[in-house]
Amino acid sequence: MSDMLPQLIQQCFNGLSLGAIYALIAIGYTIVYGIIGMINFAHGEIYMVGAYVGVVALAAMGTQAGAPVATVALLIGAAVLVSVLVTGTFGYSTEKVAYRPLRQSPRLVALISAIGMSITLQNYVALGQGAKDMAAPSLVTGGFVFHLGTDFDVNISYGRLMIIVVTVLLMIALTLFIKYSRTGRASRACSQDLRMANLLGIDTNKIISSMFVLGAVLAAVGGVLYALTFIKISPFIGFIAGIKAFTAAVLGGIGSIPGAMLGGVILGLAETFAAAYISAEYKDIVSFGLLVLILLFKPTGLLGKPEVEKV
Repeated sequence: MSDMLPQLIQQCFNGLSLGAIYALIAIGYTIVYGIIGMINFAHGEIYMVGAYVGVVALAAMGTQAGAPVATVALLIGAAVLVSVLVTGTFGYSTEKVAYRPLRQSPRLVALISAIGMSITLQNYVALGQGAKDMAAPSLVTGGFVFHLGTDFDVNISYGRLMIIVVTVLLMIALTLFIKYSRTGRASRACSQDLRMANLLGIDTNKIISSMFVLGAVLAAVGGVLYALTFIKISPFIGFIAGIKAFTAAVLGGIGSIPGAMLGGVILGLAETFAAAYISAEYKDIVSFGLLVLILLFKPTGLLGKPEVEKV
C-alpha cells in the first residue's frame, strides 16, 4: 500500500505528458471542424511530417550528447522553427488542394480526398526517408527523482516535463490569440455562421487557410516534442496518433478548443492507467471504449454543444 501513491503519481505524470501530445494534435481537428464542419483526416500525417522535419533539421545542424543546456535549447528551438515553417506549408497546401475545391461537395467526397492526402503524405515520407524507424537525437536526458516509497521512485523526466510545460504555454497563447486577435475574432465569427461572415466582409478563405496552418503548427510542435522524448519515429506514427487525437477531440466535444484539451488529457490518462494496471495490449481498447461510452451518454462530447440548425 505504501508504494501505491508513488506509482499513481508516476502514472498521472506519464498520462499528462501523453495527453498533452494528443491535445496539440486534437486542436487541429477541432478548429477546422468548427469552421467548415469537415474532418481533416490528413492531420495525423501533418504531425508525422513535423516530427521528421524536426529530426532532419537537428541532424543537419549537428548534435552532440552532453552539450550545454543553452546549446540544446537553441538547437531544439531552431528545429521547432524549421518544422513549423515546413509543416505550416503542408497544412496550407492540404487545404488548398484537398478541401477548397470540394468545399461545396458532399462531405463524403472531402473525406475521401483527405484520406487520399493522408496516404500520399505517408508514402512521400516513406519513400524519402525510408519505411524503417528513425532514431531522433537524444538531447533531452535525465530528470528529477523523488523517493516517495520504499521500493518505488517517481521519475520526472526532463523530456516529458518539457512536453507538459510547452503545451500549457501554447494553450495559453492559443486562447489569447483566439480571444483577442483580429484573426481569432474572425475565426469565431466564421464558426458561428460562415456565410454571414463572408457577407460582412471577412475573407473566409483566408481564415480557413489560417486555421489549417495553425493546426499544422501545433501538430508540428507536438511531433518534434514526441521525437525528442520518445526517440523513435516512423512514417506510420501519424495514423494511430491522428486517430487517437480525433478520438480526444470527439471525447471533449468536436469544435470546442477547451474540449480538445480536456479530451487529450483524459485519453492520455486512460491509456497510461490501462497500460500500467491492466495490460499494454488493452490500452487502445480502454481508450476507444471510453469514447463509445461518452458518445452513448453525451453524444456532443464533454464540452460540446448541440448544433442549432439555422433556418
